Amino acid sequence: MYEFIVILAALAFLMFVAYRGFSVIIFAPVAALGAVLFTDPSLVPAMFTSVFMDKMAGFIKLYFPVFLLGAVFGKVIELSGFSKSIVSAVIKLVGRDRAMFSIVLVSAILTYGGVSVFVVVFAVYPFAAEMFRQSGIPKRLLPGTIALGAFSFTMDAMPGTPQIQNIIPSAFFKTNAWAAPWLGVVGSVFILLVGLTYLTWRRKQAAARNEGYGEGHHNEPEPFSGEALPSPWIAILPLLAVGVLNRVFGAWIPQLYGSTHEMALAAGGKPVVTEVSKVAAIWAVEAALLVGILTVLVFAFRTVKAKFAEGTKAAVSGTLLASMNTASEYGFGAVIAILPGFLIVADALKAIPNPLINEAITVTTLAGITGSATGGMSIALAAMSEQFIAAANVAGIPMEVLHRVASMASGGMDTLPHNGAIITLLAVTGLTHRQAYGDIFAITCIKTVAVFVVIAFFYLTGLY
Repeated sequence: MYEFIVILAALAFLMFVAYRGFSVIIFAPVAALGAVLFTDPSLVPAMFTSVFMDKMAGFIKLYFPVFLLGAVFGKVIELSGFSKSIVSAVIKLVGRDRAMFSIVLVSAILTYGGVSVFVVVFAVYPFAAEMFRQSGIPKRLLPGTIALGAFSFTMDAMPGTPQIQNIIPSAFFKTNAWAAPWLGVVGSVFILLVGLTYLTWRRKQAAARNEGYGEGHHNEPEPFSGEALPSPWIAILPLLAVGVLNRVFGAWIPQLYGSTHEMALAAGGKPVVTEVSKVAAIWAVEAALLVGILTVLVFAFRTVKAKFAEGTKAAVSGTLLASMNTASEYGFGAVIAILPGFLIVADALKAIPNPLINEAITVTTLAGITGSATGGMSIALAAMSEQFIAAANVAGIPMEVLHRVASMASGGMDTLPHNGAIITLLAVTGLTHRQAYGDIFAITCIKTVAVFVVIAFFYLTGLY
């Protein structure tokens, strides 16, 4: 029990420092090694080098290109004016009187189109703030609204989404980003409807108290100047290209390379073997994002060229911060996962007989502990995927269902206060955890419930 309390204390400490605005890149290793210190002080150096740094570096090695290409894609979409064009078109279509739905829809389109969830907030926030101000909606509801559009169903539920949370399971289950499309659609509809109902209720509560947008907010954007924008039909082409080509490359790469690929770089040298089945989905989304970037440059080269150098510097900077935040939390989770106290958690999770419920609770629990959907899911699947696969085979459950459940569960309780995307979202909108986190947490709970709705749907209908 002492070791279990140590783990809880490390998690509570990491959540506290994140809530207070400190960097998790600094404090994730502090929290992890603090837990080791109170468990067995002699293990601290070895744990830091052989576990924390090893897992952190491994995560960056595998997923940094996806973060980077996603950030660059988002930046050129922004520099070209395409994101503003899409936002303006959606607002005209839906209407300014439906501000919340408009922002959710825009965030969802950008996320599903391949723009990183860390980048979406920068593209959407200036318009969202202006719409909320004109509609008299409290600004404190804005982060929850963006979170519903960007951090929920289009991040990991919608089939084919190129977000990293939908790519990681493919390496373990040998699936692709389009796994279990029916389950993804059902989960997405549930999250969208329940989430919008909740936000509408919160808006009505504020209106009943005569609460408006508010005064004295920080980091207020410049009002939209109404400059000429590209055609929305051209603006959406790169997003469509990423979505379609992610599907095409996902099917084509395994056919071209097979399940494994061997190459010899020098005569008589040791061959380098790549397990293509584990990285095919990652290669597919990287290739699709690269084509998406080139598509933007084809249609808006002159517009992008003048700002490309500085813009890509900002994208790289954002990539380093986002990937290092996630990798540091992944290292934290890896250390916690091999401490004696974690055995209590692991044994409790293993005792759950149903493989899908076991997987869902395991993934969302570890995502909550690490504060990272990618980190928590990677740790859970690295440690227990073989157990999930064996139990699913016995129960006749397809690997595609395991993929979708793991992906959706990762985006459930991951958005606790120390989550890097939440910290970024609040910083950009100029709000604090105390002001706006409650509504983000409500979306988190809706997202978590959706996983079990999807599991129930599968067992009731057999569709996936």
